[in-house]
Amino acid sequence: MDYRIGDLIVYGGSSFVCRITDITRLDLPNVDKERLYYVLKPLHQDCVIYNPADNENMLMRHVITKKDAENIIDMVRNEAPEPYQGSEIRQIAEHCKSILNTRDCAKLMELTMSIHSKKQFLLEHSRKLNTQEEMFMRQAEDMLFGELSVALDIPREQVKSYIARRISGQQDSPA
Repeated sequence: MDYRIGDLIVYGGSSFVCRITDITRLDLPNVDKERLYYVLKPLHQDCVIYNPADNENMLMRHVITKKDAENIIDMVRNEAPEPYQGSEIRQIAEHCKSILNTRDCAKLMELTMSIHSKKQFLLEHSRKLNTQEEMFMRQAEDMLFGELSVALDIPREQVKSYIARRISGQQDSPA
């Protein structure tokens, strides 16, 4: 896939949302001077990432569109995910890791909502999620909210409330 300077992408090596700031050759020791690299600037982190442009296993894709983001949120409104019922820690970890590795917003939304539903269920019974499930929910939300904030053109801090308002059928625009 061809990318251009200025494109917003999800970089799978870190799951950061990045802007391509340059496509260049690197003048570094032990680096092929003829190889082109995408220069990626994460939007929510202070670093720079260099990714070979000819890497066939490239973990990059364009950020989803606003319409796709809204459809993903509406999917939850129309078909609320059931609480994830896995109980064996290894099984839960494998399930969550497999979804995190897809970096697919729809699957990340389902995972976060499923874990959130489980958390609510457990709280009603005076219990808590295990630490690992909390960690997976935070990771999934971080990945999801970073991309949704760009797709919806709202600050990252407003994504959770935007989702809640849209699911409840309230005003779709940010507060």
